[in-house]
Formats: sequence, structure tokens, C-alpha cells
Amino acid sequence: MNELLQERAARFIENRDAIRAVFKLENDYIYPVCAHIFLAANRSVEREQLERCRVLVKSTTGLFSSFRGNVKLPLICMLAAGDEPEERWARMQRTYALLKQDFPGSEYLALGALLLTDAVKEEDIPALAARGKGLYRRMRKEHPFLTGQEDSVFALLLAQSPRSDDELLEDMEACYALLDERFPKGDGLQTASHVLAASAEAPTDKAYRVISLYNTIEERGGKYGKDHQLPILAALTLEQRFADDLAKDILELDAYLAQQKGYRGVFGMDRRTRAMHAAMLLSLPDPSAQAAPLQAGAASAAQQQSSLTMAAAQQTTLAMIAVQQALMCAVLASSAASSASTSGAH
Repeated sequence: MNELLQERAARFIENRDAIRAVFKLENDYIYPVCAHIFLAANRSVEREQLERCRVLVKSTTGLFSSFRGNVKLPLICMLAAGDEPEERWARMQRTYALLKQDFPGSEYLALGALLLTDAVKEEDIPALAARGKGLYRRMRKEHPFLTGQEDSVFALLLAQSPRSDDELLEDMEACYALLDERFPKGDGLQTASHVLAASAEAPTDKAYRVISLYNTIEERGGKYGKDHQLPILAALTLEQRFADDLAKDILELDAYLAQQKGYRGVFGMDRRTRAMHAAMLLSLPDPSAQAAPLQAGAASAAQQQSSLTMAAAQQTTLAMIAVQQALMCAVLASSAASSASTSGAH
């Protein structure tokens, strides 16, 4: 495993354990996504900042708030991993209130508010929500038994696309049909098709890369899930790296995690979840490959670029957001499944 990935994996475990030390009674599936939030923000976990943000959220939400369920700890970590948490939290609440004018309240809609707050101007939220509602209704029409609350958030994500609604829906359906040849029908398959629609590439190219990567992992002795884990794999393939290279990195990260507390032994997380976390770690961009920030006056020069270039840049941004959204939806699904299993055992 190369030095960058080894350092990233070590920081991931450190972040997870530091967060667990402050929040001791959360579902085990929640801690990894929170560790990922700090990695993505390139911030260290600070106990004082976590406590500050916990008090902030607790003091301003009711007992039955959508921000008080499984999304609570990721919310606190997103606030703690950024600047001006009080201001951002106020914006998140306003964003959520605007989204609720078009969608029913839920934990998934709360996640949508978290992601949109930093990505979209507040004055643009109503129009975005209206378009997202139209996309969501068409999703439900195509797949009435599969489309759920998590898909409303992807409808909002895709509503930011410069492509038309017809183009997006056709892309989703084409990706779904192609992936259906290899993976079982279900929520994971539908969500994966939504993730892939964030890219304007041909559906055949996008679907082929997902199938190729999955097959390569399995051929090399790995185990990767076909349900809620699949969208993470789909998001990872948007980087257009070769399947051999991606599979190699995933399996090396998986082997590292297998030696860590919480993953090893009979009481550790299952192999498919562990592999999903490895893919999650691989989804983070290489800091050395990130573009330099815009300098003064650069914005006006960027505005002169062709509409095609602007569209491509926007699609890249959507793909990066798709990784984070797919991860959080997967975590909520894992948490729900874990809770149901525990309840059934009593």
C-alpha cells in the first residue's frame, strides 16, 4: 500500500476512535462515516469543538427533530470539521425549512440540507427544491416500490445538473438496466444508477466500469456487497481509473482495516462492510492533485470559458458530492438494518 493510502487509513482509525471517545453509545456504523467527514475536510478531531457543536445542536432542536436520529452525529461532525459552526447550523436549518416546502421531513432530507448548505446559495434553494420534486415524482413513477426517502436527496443532487430532466431520467434508467444484468434489483441498484447519473458520460461506459471493478475485486478474493454498498463503488468509478488499480487499492486498504479493532475477529464488522469502508477511503481526493484555489480576478477569466468546460466542472463537483451522499445513505441503511436485527433477537 502506498504511503498516502497508509497515512489516510491510519488517520481514519485515529479519527474514529477519537469520535467514539466523545460519543460512546452511538451505532457502530456511524463512527466510520464521521471519521470520513474529518478526513474529507482535512481537519483533526478536537474534543472541545465536538462538545461545542453537540451543545449547539441539542439546544436548538426538539426531541423528535429529523436532526436527532442517526444523522445527529454526522451533523455534529460536519459542523465541527468546518468554520463558523453557529452560522452554518443556522443556514442548515433554514435550508431544511425551505426543502420541507416540497418534500416530507426525514433524516434523509436533513442530510440533503447538510450537503446543500455549503454547495448552493440560499436564494437558489426554492427553485432547486421545486426541480428536485419533479425529478423525484418521475423516479417514483418509474420505480414505485423502490423509490424511497433517500432518493429524494439524490433528486435534489441531480437537480443541480445542467442537463434536462429528460436526459437525467433516461440516463438513470439506462444505467439501471445495464447494472441489472449483474446485480440484483433493489434499493442499492437504484441508488447506484442515481450516482452514475451525476456524470454526463455514456451509460454503457459508466455501468461497465462498475461491473468491471466489482468482478475484479471478487476475482482477487475480495468480498463486496451488492446492496447498499454498491452506490459507493459506483461513485468511486466516476474517477475513471482502471479497475485493476482500483481493486488493488481497495483490497490493500481492506487488508489494513482487517487488522484494526472493530474490524477483526468474529465481533468485527462483516467483510462486505469493511470493503465498502476501504472504497470510501479511496474516494477521497489526493491533496497533492487538487487544483490551486482561485486567485483574485480569476473568476472573471473562468466566466469566459466555454459552456462545455463549465458543465464538465459542474459534473465533477456533483460526482464528488455523490460519493459523500451515497456513503451517508449507506450508513443510515446499515444502521437501520443493524437496529432491526438487534430488535429481532430479543
